[in-house]
Amino acid sequence: MKAERLYAITVYLLNHGRTSASELARHFEVSLRTIQRDMDSLCLAGIPVIAVNGAAGGYEISDRFTMDKDFATSDDYSHILTALRGLVSATGDQGAKQTLEKIAHASAPGDNGIILDFSVLQEGDQVTLQRLQTAVLEKHAVEFTYTNNDGETRTHNVEPVAVIYRWYAWYLLAYSRVKKDYRTYKIVRMSDLMITDRSFEKEHESADVILRKSHKTDSRQYTEILIRCRGAARARVREYLKGTITREYADGDALMKATVVDNEQFWIGTLLSLGDDVEVVAPEEVRRRLLDCAEKIVSLYKKI
Repeated sequence: MKAERLYAITVYLLNHGRTSASELARHFEVSLRTIQRDMDSLCLAGIPVIAVNGAAGGYEISDRFTMDKDFATSDDYSHILTALRGLVSATGDQGAKQTLEKIAHASAPGDNGIILDFSVLQEGDQVTLQRLQTAVLEKHAVEFTYTNNDGETRTHNVEPVAVIYRWYAWYLLAYSRVKKDYRTYKIVRMSDLMITDRSFEKEHESADVILRKSHKTDSRQYTEILIRCRGAARARVREYLKGTITREYADGDALMKATVVDNEQFWIGTLLSLGDDVEVVAPEEVRRRLLDCAEKIVSLYKKI
């Protein structure tokens, strides 16, 4: 409903800052014209919305505006508690546990029927995660040895912004003092981590803002692949490669489409692990790449 959307837009702008009309329309799944009308409605309601023109323009709310601290409903608190319980299960963070206890005691919301159990995420190097979190909070640069996708190892000096879990692994989002840009580093590939006594050289935006900007300037090369899957493999192609079915065959097979990053190995390993339950139909260069990997594996075991 419109009133709920106007409220949600206000919260979104307060949290994310300047946002283009097209991005707001995409996020709230409405038309550009609807967003423009919503901005007019917010202004009439006394919300100080500012429209900024130009390539980097958009809508923002004056930094003098604040919302009533008692705006959260019991449903809001229920969602907050669910998210906090998930964070505690993932990291075991004592500060998060204390916050969870405070909110649970103060709000006493009902159960929303959702449990986020991320305890499997604690299987990584918890000491490294905690040290990186400390560096982020204290705004101290870190140094570590890092091995990239190509097996090249070198020392990095970066300003850590956030620790992120995505793509089934923990990553560090950081500002590289050498590249003068933001990079993500897979934590499992780090070693010899050291928190330095050097403070940040610059003030960084929030991780959400940095990631949103990086998605707009993503320089990675992507390839769309078509995969013929037997029934048993459909679920795994959908889960691991975000595949979508484009055609179903009478024998129960399905043709699925997925988009992959050219220089990453994860999807290659996933396809090989599915054995003869999947066949890449196109493009030909991906078929050759998989064949080359399979032949190397076969030749290795023929030596036995």
